[in-house]
Amino acid sequence: MSEVVTGDAVVVEVRVAQMPSRALAIIIDLATQFVILVAINAILGAFAGVTDFAMYAAVMILLTVLVLIGYPVIFESLSRGRSLGKLALGLRVVGDDGSPVRFRQALFRGLAGMLEFWLLAGAPALIASLVSQRGKRLGDVFAGTIVISDRAPRESGQVIAMPPQLAGWATSLELSQLPDEAAQAARQYLARWHQLSPQVQHEMGVRIATQVAAFVSPAAPAGVPPHAYLSAVLAERRRREQVRFAQRMGTVLPPQSPPGPPSGPYGPPAGYPPPLQRTASPAPAPEPPKATPGGFAPPQ
Repeated sequence: MSEVVTGDAVVVEVRVAQMPSRALAIIIDLATQFVILVAINAILGAFAGVTDFAMYAAVMILLTVLVLIGYPVIFESLSRGRSLGKLALGLRVVGDDGSPVRFRQALFRGLAGMLEFWLLAGAPALIASLVSQRGKRLGDVFAGTIVISDRAPRESGQVIAMPPQLAGWATSLELSQLPDEAAQAARQYLARWHQLSPQVQHEMGVRIATQVAAFVSPAAPAGVPPHAYLSAVLAERRRREQVRFAQRMGTVLPPQSPPGPPSGPYGPPAGYPPPLQRTASPAPAPEPPKATPGGFAPPQ
């Protein structure tokens, strides 16, 4: 995964396309262009005997340039960053800020691709992709673009999900002041939640939740444990980023089901394996503390 900063200063996580998938997409596009060139040559060859050779050569050069440069430019401009190869592999070209690729950017990529692939056999593209952390070839560097994967990866780890009891409250959160450092600390805490002892879970959670609450309003409802509070904040932040990114890409996110009424106690962070159960006598539930306006109110 990689992060792009949109024009609204919103950090959005995207999945950068890997080199094998990009290489296969390029091979498909080059093969398509080669087939088109062969077909054009066969069609024009039928008229070579009845037309002027200079005219034949001029038309052939014009159509060749149109196929080699116009093919990627037209496809990426009209299909929002997809050529046939990228469509087959689930890839897309976007701007460095996550916006849809523009005609100017597609033109830069097409001109650079003529040099990289057809004149220099792909060597500059390979070297630039290996050097760049985002796998950019020269065309991407000149155009200010990046190739991402549209296909969602399989969920292999813990997923930060919205606690159902806090879904309604989270929609009213003001998150514009939340710094990335605080959000990253909360994300790392949730990722290691089940690896911590109960005392460390509580103490570290209260400390991180208090730091996050300094930039988030309104205050958490009474009795919300730290892990549930942080899960709600991060899940809502990610949901809003996905909505902004989808609006820029011209796609529509599936509608979310309305949150149900709060019910039941707060469990561990959603998506995490349950901890080992221990047999113990139930302890009386403590009285929930009152929320402090403008800050996080940890449970006692």
